[in-house]
Amino acid sequence: MFKRILDVSLRNRLLVLAAALVLVAAGTYQALRTPVDVFPDLNKPTVTLMTEAGGMAPEEVEQLISTPLEGGMNGLPGVEIVRSVSAAGLSVVYVTFGWEVDLLRARQFVAERLAALESTLPAGAVPRMGPISSIMGEILQIALPIEGDDATAMAVREYADWVLRPRLMAVPGVSQVIPIGGEVRQFQVQPNTRRMAELGVSLERIQRALAAFASNTSGGFLALNGREYLIRNVGRTTSPDDLRQVAVGTGAATGQPILLGQVADVRFAAAVRRGDAGLDGAPAVILSVQKQPTADTVRLTRHIESALAETAKHLPRGISAPRVTFRQADFIEASVGNLQVKLGAAAVVVAAVVLLFLGNWRMTLISLAAIPLSILTAILVFRWLGVSINTMTLGGLAIAIGELVDDAIVDLENIVRRLRENAAQSAPRAVLAVIRDASQEVRGAVIWSTVVIALVFVPLFALPGIEGRLFVPLGIAYIASILASLVVAVTVTPVLAYFLVGRRIDRIAHREPRLVRLLKAGYAPALNAALARPLPVCALALAAFATAVAIVPTFPRTFLPPFNEGSAMVGLRLNPGVTLEQSTQIGRAAEIALAGVPEVTHVARRSGRAELDEHAEGVHVSELEVGLKRSGRPLDAVYADMRAAVASLPAAVSIGQPISHRLDHMLSGVRAQIAIRIVGDDLDTLRAEADRLRARLAAVRGVADLEIEKQVLAPQIRVRVDAAAIARYGLDPSQLLLELQVLGEGARVTQIVEGSRRFDLVVRLPEAARSPQGLAQVLVDTPLGRVPLERLATIEEADGPNQVSRDNGRRRIVISANAQGRALSDVVADIRAVTGATRLPDGYFITLGGQFEAQEEATRLIAALAGVSALLVFLVLQSRYRSGTLALLVMANVPLALVGSVIGLKLSGQPLSVAALIGFVTLAGIATRNGILKVGHWVNLMRFEGEAFGRPMIVRGSIERLVPVLMTALTAALALSPLLFEAEQPGTEILHPVAVVIFSGLISSTLLDAFVTPVLFARFGRAPAERLCATAHGDAL
Repeated sequence: MFKRILDVSLRNRLLVLAAALVLVAAGTYQALRTPVDVFPDLNKPTVTLMTEAGGMAPEEVEQLISTPLEGGMNGLPGVEIVRSVSAAGLSVVYVTFGWEVDLLRARQFVAERLAALESTLPAGAVPRMGPISSIMGEILQIALPIEGDDATAMAVREYADWVLRPRLMAVPGVSQVIPIGGEVRQFQVQPNTRRMAELGVSLERIQRALAAFASNTSGGFLALNGREYLIRNVGRTTSPDDLRQVAVGTGAATGQPILLGQVADVRFAAAVRRGDAGLDGAPAVILSVQKQPTADTVRLTRHIESALAETAKHLPRGISAPRVTFRQADFIEASVGNLQVKLGAAAVVVAAVVLLFLGNWRMTLISLAAIPLSILTAILVFRWLGVSINTMTLGGLAIAIGELVDDAIVDLENIVRRLRENAAQSAPRAVLAVIRDASQEVRGAVIWSTVVIALVFVPLFALPGIEGRLFVPLGIAYIASILASLVVAVTVTPVLAYFLVGRRIDRIAHREPRLVRLLKAGYAPALNAALARPLPVCALALAAFATAVAIVPTFPRTFLPPFNEGSAMVGLRLNPGVTLEQSTQIGRAAEIALAGVPEVTHVARRSGRAELDEHAEGVHVSELEVGLKRSGRPLDAVYADMRAAVASLPAAVSIGQPISHRLDHMLSGVRAQIAIRIVGDDLDTLRAEADRLRARLAAVRGVADLEIEKQVLAPQIRVRVDAAAIARYGLDPSQLLLELQVLGEGARVTQIVEGSRRFDLVVRLPEAARSPQGLAQVLVDTPLGRVPLERLATIEEADGPNQVSRDNGRRRIVISANAQGRALSDVVADIRAVTGATRLPDGYFITLGGQFEAQEEATRLIAALAGVSALLVFLVLQSRYRSGTLALLVMANVPLALVGSVIGLKLSGQPLSVAALIGFVTLAGIATRNGILKVGHWVNLMRFEGEAFGRPMIVRGSIERLVPVLMTALTAALALSPLLFEAEQPGTEILHPVAVVIFSGLISSTLLDAFVTPVLFARFGRAPAERLCATAHGDAL
């Protein structure tokens, strides 16, 4: 097939060049339209169910809402784990499906099951599915500072809710906009139960009167004098004075109407706040913008910024211009920009190497033509497969860029060598025929080496989980560009060689460049010496390999290298039971303290939970998004200063990065690298065992941010109904509980419409009447008259859990931790030793989860898949050479490459991460190229040029293949050199270990292969090579 393609290409040379130009144009066009993101799609299908449960205590939320929902969801197809958090008045259930489940189908399953569960839930408790969003969904945080004399917390929040949020939600690609902070305006009716008793007005009567307040109704149509009129009954008003004039009864003695203002206080007031926000120590409203999973983050961010610029032109008086405090696109643009620069630098390095060896700019240009054509072909494949341009796809191109010219180099070097030989003949052959024959001579080596490189990567497409989602796009980019370079070498390279070299061979120096002559002159005697002393050469190679194997177990292990997102996430957790005001005060102190760290540019704080948020955080939790500027200091030093700045605050502190936190949460349900779960039934026992285990874990070296999940006792006021007392007064218990719920928690009776804005009208006791003393004096309607609540119930102060967390139907408490100053694998090993020696009560057990779990699973899978790759490569080579011996000779380059890669990792101080393992797999494919080029050429010399097997033939073949071997190895290795530096820069964090492994492995493989492969071929290759020559027919190998 390839022979036919070559013949057709050389016959239709102009058509081939035209097709190449069309490919460049199409690839460039698609590159500008392909979505750009920081990572591939890492969203594990998860459906979040949020259920507002009024003022229910966490135990009641767990029993009445979370447990039935968990039981219903556990039986769904594809469900892996069901987690729930039951907090005061809120249940959040996370239903996580397997990676292979379609999210829309999963949501359909959940919706169908919810319909069947509705009857089992308390009245008014309606579960709602959270919107479809991405794990990297929070793309922007926008702050509206509350500053200046004209700015009020209520006015700023109203602007955020009713102007800015709808404008941002209208931008295509936005999934959700969650505001927090400020004050939400309400119309509040605060009844005075004593006045109600005096005037004979019941709470039910007030609610009924208010339900129809401020509403319009229709009077139908009227035809009059040939025109049709619409009759509107307008009762809508937004005036508190009008609300006070609502009649709620009639005086029994006087017959006069009783107005709402006589029995209740009516006012504009702020709704009960469960969250607050701040910016640089001052109050603010912060909007978190979530994107849909398929949206292009960079393009969407620009559209949102355009919308912000539009709204900023027409700001109301007292409202400050919005400030962006977190912008994920900065990380994406920095990452993609860095990789684009490194791709350009790699192309320059490749050009320099090719020019150095070929000594002619025309030949250099021919070789380099493979780079843009291959990369743009890969981008067309991205669009076809729906893959975005991200750090992993660009990383695949960066790793491959040095290899993209390899096939063209091998082809071109042989063409030029044969053209020089042809020009020296007395009767030269036609140039086109020489080019065709020279290309066919190395075609086998080019095709098979490329196939082997691609084949090595294929089993990695079976990687499951987050590691598969990360590295499969890298494999797509790598294989697509490598296979494209093969097509370019077979079609475009011979055509360009004809136009730029073949027709101008008289202008090409008939001698090889000086560097090549020097290398060959030095290599020949060294190779002869190695062939004369095979045992020391093999012993040296074997000793180096054994040393490398012995070093491997000493490497620390981690899942992925740390990212450099340009921002940090600081978590503050106070003891549950503190008020939002106290939490806000400590959060502001943290904002001011962190501002003193030199790298910090701004600090935005979110305390508690926003109304639309999917996380059931109490008011004791604050998250601070800290903007960082680049400096010469490492991130660990910056984090150490940040920890020191907030060390004096009475809070548990954790520090990470936004995307890293979300990855941790997806892997373990906890925003930390390590999650130690204690599972059991009794909350008191769980807390006690967690305290004991934490004390032992604190002694483990390298553990940082050690923190017990805040499942503790929080203060409660319990109104315990006296069944005998309410029976004496003839009162229905359910009626009493409902009235207490309305008075205590508040009931939304209706909404007041003001233009396009809607505000709740709430009936609720004033704050003073909700204290234990105030509640005791609340007058309750009974058939025997109004009586104080203290006669019907006991009111006491007690405590109860602030929240209850469950995994797969069992209660659990989590101890979270991060690793600092020590390898994650070493820290986890010590933690396992501690947990293994911990004795728990019957029925209780400990599980560990987090990044290390994914790393261990990925390591096992990659090791198994690497074995499959090796077997596939062996089978392919065995079918090519019809000899297991020759196949193993070619594969001997793999252990030779391992030597350098292990040394490179050791010298660079890199842990053994999943990224490094991917580098090893990639290296195995690249390293076999050298063996294929040499073994194939030796056999061809014997078949077509009559060379006898022996040292002269081996030396000749090695010298003739020295230049292509060195050029392909050096271009592949040196193209990675830009990724070897600035390892902590955005975009290069994951790729740096891959580059270290491949670069150092290729150096050792090339140096050792120059002597070891000829020695092994001389010792073991005679019989299989002669047998292959005797049985092979047709084209060159």
